[in-house]
Parts: sequence; C-alpha cells; structure tokens
Amino acid sequence: MPSKTPATKANPAQLLDNQLCFALYSASLAMTKLYKPMLDRLGLTYPQYLVMLVLWEGDGPSVSSLGERLNLDSGTLTPLLKRMESAGWLVRQRSSEDERRVHVWLSPTGQQLQAQAAFIPECVVSQSGMPLAEVMSLNRKVQQLRDAMQAVPIP
Repeated sequence: MPSKTPATKANPAQLLDNQLCFALYSASLAMTKLYKPMLDRLGLTYPQYLVMLVLWEGDGPSVSSLGERLNLDSGTLTPLLKRMESAGWLVRQRSSEDERRVHVWLSPTGQQLQAQAAFIPECVVSQSGMPLAEVMSLNRKVQQLRDAMQAVPIP
C-alpha cells in the first residue's frame, strides 16, 4: 500500500494547468468532440473536412501542395483522397504538363457539400462563448504559435 506522505511542493512551471501543451491538447479533444456530430451529418471525417475546406478555397491544387497545406504526408493523404473520390466528392487528375503531378478537383457533389457545411463555423463560434473577433484573434495567435514551434529545431 502506498504511503500517504505529502507530495513535494510542485514548481508552478510544472503544474498541469500551467502547461500550454495540455491546454492545447484538451482544447483539441473538445473541438474534435464538437465537430464529430456535425461532420457525421455530412458523412465526412475531420481529415476529409479539412481537405474539403482547402478545395472550397481554391479548386485544383496538386496533391503535394494539398499535403503541405494540411501537414499530411502522401502516405496519409493518398488513401484519404482515394476514399473521397470513391464517395464522389472529388476527382484526381494527372497534369497534362507533368504527369507526375496529380491535381484534385471538386466534383459537383463536393461543390454542393460546401453549402451543406456552411453551418459549422457559426456553431463553433457559438459554442466558444466568445465574440467572432475574439475567436479570430485567438486563431491567429495559435497559428503564430504553430509556426514558431515548427520553425524551432528540437533540442
């Protein structure tokens, strides 16, 4: 049986609630939980939704640029795109200038899905309990943090 000796006094920098990584991790879990039922209604997984967001911004990116934008390697992205093509949301097509390059285009069904998904951002902002301007500011700060973390070599 473990002894009931008092724990050593924790360094404030080592308290769980003071860890940025935990705040981001737990917020990510909460966000995933929020998105799941909305995406289930559309028949999309979260990674598929991210692909659709990029295609709704600009149709026809190359698979490699899509992977860079989403931080996904080709081993993850290619099967995802194949499933999405089978579902009828997009079409993959080899470039006529360089057959090594494959571009991704929305199908008419994928284009229609954009209107069906239009409710999602408003639901997320509403659930946050923050004004839209504050959510957008937080998003920019998290993006800055991500970019800074990706730029620093790991010691």
